[in-house]
Amino acid sequence: MTSKLPLQAAYQVGISAKLPVELAAKALTQPWLAMKIFRPESYLSKTPDHYKKFYWEWKRAPCTPVHYIPETGNWRRLPTGEVQQVEDLPIPLKQPKELHEGIWGGEAVIKGFRKRKETIRRTPRFWVPSLQSTVFYSEILDKYINVVVTKRTLKLVDEHYGFDNYILKTPPADLMSELALKIRREMYLALARGTLYPDNPSKREEVLEKYREYMIPEEEAEWFGLNLKEAITKLKILEEDVKPVPLKHAFRKEFLEYLKNNKEEILEEDKEKSSSTSWLASVNPFAKKE
Repeated sequence: MTSKLPLQAAYQVGISAKLPVELAAKALTQPWLAMKIFRPESYLSKTPDHYKKFYWEWKRAPCTPVHYIPETGNWRRLPTGEVQQVEDLPIPLKQPKELHEGIWGGEAVIKGFRKRKETIRRTPRFWVPSLQSTVFYSEILDKYINVVVTKRTLKLVDEHYGFDNYILKTPPADLMSELALKIRREMYLALARGTLYPDNPSKREEVLEKYREYMIPEEEAEWFGLNLKEAITKLKILEEDVKPVPLKHAFRKEFLEYLKNNKEEILEEDKEKSSSTSWLASVNPFAKKE
């Protein structure tokens, strides 16, 4: 990411949303804090910062232009000699559920209009990329993955010299699909835990050394690739694990330990009390006669 992107995000999101001064200042370097779902009043604000950064890079960061050619500069001259301002706006993409079940290489569905003749009203049209089923081999996971892809995906995998390099090097915004991010999460966890190739130590060391630059802490790997629903579920599980225990349970446990360790002394004290109470009962004229 370039240093220009956080500034643009803070200007477009932070200022337009009228954020507090402190939050807008942090958004200059951490634009994910300006997202509504990560505001202090939101439940998802409790998620780690590395998850917020990932989600922003996945949903808000600019992706590589695929369906259009971006124009350079701020102005352009038309053939008529007129000077016109360049509006470099990305084409909005539709992401159906089928996209997240495959790896489309940054392509998506485009909704537009088609007009065949000047005298005929334009009609809506959807442009869908050409899809095909293929099998990739993951060296890190040591398994074959059957997935639906586009021709651009195959080209990108060849350019990265392998499926693993493509998944690990491509930004989340360009991977786009949840399936690709889930595969990347599995790779991160395998590298962080060192669980790959359990029956072949030499191959495991070779793969770990080959992909060492992509290794991240296990804590970050567990959060990577989760959607909002999965993040909320994980956050609730973590909160239940660290749920505070009432003091009465701690006191009860301490008292049981005390009774267990001082059993003989307590029995002797009970005997002394019982003997003293029997003597007082014989002297007490108001005691109940048997």
